[in-house]
Amino acid sequence: MKKILFVLAAFAAWNASAQKGVYYPSAKNWEHKSPAFFNIDTNKVNEAVNFAITHETSQPKNLWLSQAMQFGKEPFSDPIGPMADRGPSAGIIIYKGYIIAEWGNPSSVEMAHSVTKSMVSSVVGLAYDKGLISALDDKVFSYLPPIEVAIAEAQLTENPIARKSFIYPFETEHNRKISWDHLLRQTSDWEGVLWGKPDWADRPSDKVAEWTTRKRFEPGTVFKYNDTRVNALALAATLVWRKPLPEVLRENVMNPIGASNTWAWTGYKNAWIVVDGKMIQSVSGGGHFGGGMFINAYDMGRLGLLTLRKGNWNGKQILSEDWIRKATTPTTVNTGYGFMNYFLNTDRKMYPSAPATAFAHIGNGTNAIYVDQENDLVAVVRWIDDKSMDGFLQRLLSALPQKR
Repeated sequence: MKKILFVLAAFAAWNASAQKGVYYPSAKNWEHKSPAFFNIDTNKVNEAVNFAITHETSQPKNLWLSQAMQFGKEPFSDPIGPMADRGPSAGIIIYKGYIIAEWGNPSSVEMAHSVTKSMVSSVVGLAYDKGLISALDDKVFSYLPPIEVAIAEAQLTENPIARKSFIYPFETEHNRKISWDHLLRQTSDWEGVLWGKPDWADRPSDKVAEWTTRKRFEPGTVFKYNDTRVNALALAATLVWRKPLPEVLRENVMNPIGASNTWAWTGYKNAWIVVDGKMIQSVSGGGHFGGGMFINAYDMGRLGLLTLRKGNWNGKQILSEDWIRKATTPTTVNTGYGFMNYFLNTDRKMYPSAPATAFAHIGNGTNAIYVDQENDLVAVVRWIDDKSMDGFLQRLLSALPQKR
């Protein structure tokens, strides 16, 4: 036992020593430095910032209208979670942990859309690191009790049997094959209806008959980006933790990295379950149907810095390095995607101007947290036209000191 304790103490000392000289912002202060301090071309950084500003998305600032324009042709497309108007283009650039540029209003708390999916994968990663999930290849259904849905008072009848309603989202023959890994990689082809949203109604095929009658793909064989299935993962994670996922994220990630108290992770108005006699809202994994993360650019930057540093924050391992490695490892099914929402630049298909090792947490808007470990760089870019992100990166990366 003494030997084990000695080894652990030695590792802790080594880890703390390894962090010396590596800057992490405190909860109350995030140091700014000029690009010139790092021999970075200030004019080119300004050019990148101006590019982001002048290439703001054409999507309406009214996100209800934006939802209608983007997804209005989908059946069941009406939002059932909160939405809010967005601001203009905004962002921050972080180099070696320091803020070297910012624009717009980085303090504005706005929808992050599918960046929220990275929060879902993080709380699953925490459960895995803590042993609440034994193996990612385990079938999800084996972890879940019957799920009691909280029924609104207006729906109650005098029949006491009607006062309880249960759902079994992983109990079909197909869904029982689905593992945690399948859900994290969006290769599950989960089937069903959750919170009133059928899986087939999320970016459906034009062929109506295929929506409900097509043969299901074997889990792990086909990638399909689908918010209903992300919400199924969020529900499963809530049952594993047996408490609200925002609470898990706040205690285990956001507070330790010094995030503000202005962010909120919301769900749908009908996504309430009963766990151990308490009502809990199962949060959504994106803003497709409303809800998800409402967050400012500074807090997004802290999350990007955490993944840049492989889950370590000033000597404390928040997410295990093993989890970050798994999250950034592609599959042959989709070489540009790891765990949600780690978009990978494998083969430089996503961002031709960036290193192949770079990745990004991306949401509609576009909201992006660009993470570049080769250059010790994080960039939070909000409300840029989705086709212009590489142009921004090309200008930013050309400003960095040339490696010899």
